[in-house]
Amino acid sequence: MVTVYVVKVRVATPRTGRTARRPAVTAASPNVATRVLASARQQGLSVAVAESLTGGSVCASLVAIPGASDVFRGGVVAYDSSIKTSVLGVSAELLAEAGPVSLDVAAAMALGVQTLLHSDVAAATTGSAGPQSHGGVEAGTVCVAAVTGTGLWARTVRFDGDRDEVRAGANEAALALLEAALSDPDSISSWRQGT
Repeated sequence: MVTVYVVKVRVATPRTGRTARRPAVTAASPNVATRVLASARQQGLSVAVAESLTGGSVCASLVAIPGASDVFRGGVVAYDSSIKTSVLGVSAELLAEAGPVSLDVAAAMALGVQTLLHSDVAAATTGSAGPQSHGGVEAGTVCVAAVTGTGLWARTVRFDGDRDEVRAGANEAALALLEAALSDPDSISSWRQGT
């Protein structure tokens, strides 16, 4: 049995309380990707990624690191909901009930790519990059998930900015959640449990 932990997070600037903007290119992402791969390598684990709104940028962040092929199995870009269903095994009922931008769909995508690519750990991204809402979900809403042998975690994050900024934030959030799941799962297991 897998326990799902969820958290909803809104990133805000301390001074204004307004939602923070994320730069389209971040210097932190390569470092996080390096740590994800190093942690997986140290534990003898393989990694896979399923992506929707990020369109392959999480995979690109990982393969940009020399030696990624030691642990990175691959990824699936499932931008269209029919691909989420036919390739990743996300149920059509779940997509209809929860919508494509949801914690449940992110979790199902992570589990689907883990199974499809026979990986030990996996991450997934889905969201609404904007400029308009998607499936009734406000632009800038991102759901990421990570699954390991010890648990499944999903998180909703909200970013302001243009499409590039939202997608860059989603990329960073997915890698950060995967890093936490690999290196310090106790740090995220205190998140409130949900469905």
